[in-house]
Amino acid sequence: MKRIFAYSAALAAVTLAATPAQAQQDYNGAAPAPVVLGAPAMAGTLRPNPRPWSFQAGQFGRVYAGVALSGMGLSQNKSKAGDKNSYLDLSNAQAIVQSTGTPLQFYAQVGVYSLPALGVPYLRATKETDDTYGLLPVAYGTYVANNNLSVKAGKLPTLLGDENTFDFQNMNIDAGLLWSQHNHINRGVEADYTQGPWTLGASWNDGFYANHYTWLTGRATYALGVNDVITFSAGGNLSHASLNRLSTPVAKNNSDIFDLMYTHTAGQWTFNPYLQFTHVGTYASAGIDHSGSSYGAALLANYQFDGLLNISGRAEYLSTTGNTAEKAPNLLYGAGSKAWSLSITPTYQIDRVFARAEASYVHASSTTAGDAFGAAGNDHSQARMIFETGVLF
Repeated sequence: MKRIFAYSAALAAVTLAATPAQAQQDYNGAAPAPVVLGAPAMAGTLRPNPRPWSFQAGQFGRVYAGVALSGMGLSQNKSKAGDKNSYLDLSNAQAIVQSTGTPLQFYAQVGVYSLPALGVPYLRATKETDDTYGLLPVAYGTYVANNNLSVKAGKLPTLLGDENTFDFQNMNIDAGLLWSQHNHINRGVEADYTQGPWTLGASWNDGFYANHYTWLTGRATYALGVNDVITFSAGGNLSHASLNRLSTPVAKNNSDIFDLMYTHTAGQWTFNPYLQFTHVGTYASAGIDHSGSSYGAALLANYQFDGLLNISGRAEYLSTTGNTAEKAPNLLYGAGSKAWSLSITPTYQIDRVFARAEASYVHASSTTAGDAFGAAGNDHSQARMIFETGVLF
């Protein structure tokens, strides 16, 4: 608890330092016009502040600053050994600072966070922060060459997958089963190019935060029209890396990943179906004597009742290949295991304050003893309830 207070105090100091007293006003004294910033990416159910604190910073252009501050309560059954059945925790205490409008720009997130995900033990925000991406999880500089081309370098959000890294960016509070198959934050460089309906990105990076720069990832998005967008992302490790830790699981860090995603909007509905395939080749020195793959499908949907209330749902299925006897990689709940999940998340937001709840269920099959749910790791399902509230300002 003392560490949470210390981190929160540091966050407040950074926010105050980045936002002078005049930040809410333009030079003529009027409130600034609404602005849509390109980062962080948001799924649409939670709305960022359309008038973030901002000020002119000379050659750095206009600097914007905001805060994501939230807490959650979680209750679940059949917790694994070392996990608990209930938590009360700070889920986000992050300051976000970025500049726009000049060729040289920067973006940074600083603070603590948890990364709740379906079917895996929950880690408190302080431990999650320490064990994954640190107090500065995202930080990069950007060179904007022209209206079409830009280059970034630093700690970057991944180009892979359909769900974002932090829970306030997504439709659901818990990230999904497919989210857990790909990496989330990379250290490296990225080039982005836009032309007409196309948006292309390519990155050379360290994959699952391995600090070995052997991963190549890419993303291509094509706007079929106003209401339809199709996206393909792919990436893989061009070498081998034996590091194994929370943010760098050895099997997944030696994988190839492919995602095909589609977004359709129809009135108050938004639909996001997507397909995923991953493959891990043999790597005997890391204990992977047999290759393994995963095949996943998901449907995310959101219905916006009005300007205040949304209800989001997600359904997923993930199947893996191989078996433990052949020393195939464990990509889920043991080699060859399968699982499906259902989640529903109503969200209410008024101005900058939000509250949302979530009910979810995961069912696994073909599991390996000790790798599933419950104290002994032999149960096949888990139900979870979460309530989260906070502010985005």
